Amino acid sequence: MALSSSYIQVYGQLPDVFSRMSEAQAPEKFTRQYLKDLGFSSSNFHALIPLLKSLNFLTADGTPTNRYLEYRNTARSRQVMAEALRGAYGDLFTIKAKPTEADRPLIEGKFKSAHNVSPNLAKLMASTFYALLSLADLEAPPTAEAPAAEEPPPMKPSETETPPPPPVAGGGHSERHSEVVQPKPTLHYNIQIHLPATKDVEVFNAIFKALKEHLLD
Repeated sequence: MALSSSYIQVYGQLPDVFSRMSEAQAPEKFTRQYLKDLGFSSSNFHALIPLLKSLNFLTADGTPTNRYLEYRNTARSRQVMAEALRGAYGDLFTIKAKPTEADRPLIEGKFKSAHNVSPNLAKLMASTFYALLSLADLEAPPTAEAPAAEEPPPMKPSETETPPPPPVAGGGHSERHSEVVQPKPTLHYNIQIHLPATKDVEVFNAIFKALKEHLLD
């Protein structure tokens, strides 16, 4: 699980800070200068940057994340904050699924023991958490996951299976005859004989006799 140790001394102004963030266009990089541009020039607000990183509103280099952009949608901002808190303060939600002010001593004690800090620091961490909790809707359902891709329908056997080979003539159903037996090649000769222009019968007899001896026998 997780338990963020980030805190901000001016936690009471966090609702105003997040309201300004949702109204303004997200910057390329969230810097101290950008905080000044939003109207928060005091150095007490510098701790907001590591806090936003722990909530996954900013990357390590200060680039706004998709969560930051989703929070700017006022219709979903409280749901987005609830998801951010469950990610950054997961250890607290294992103690109390829906923390209230009555649970503050328990929450402060958890920060104190988990991070080995003084009671004053534990109080600041807990107060930061409660200020963010006021911006969240723990009753909202989690973000719906994208539906899983539908599996293609099973292919027909004719589309997936190779048709069995034709049975071997004279053979049984043994697996040894599962391969197709190819017929042996045969050769055919086409011989043309050009007879001489003669009326001598003996010439023709000699030709046919030679054919019989060399080709037919």
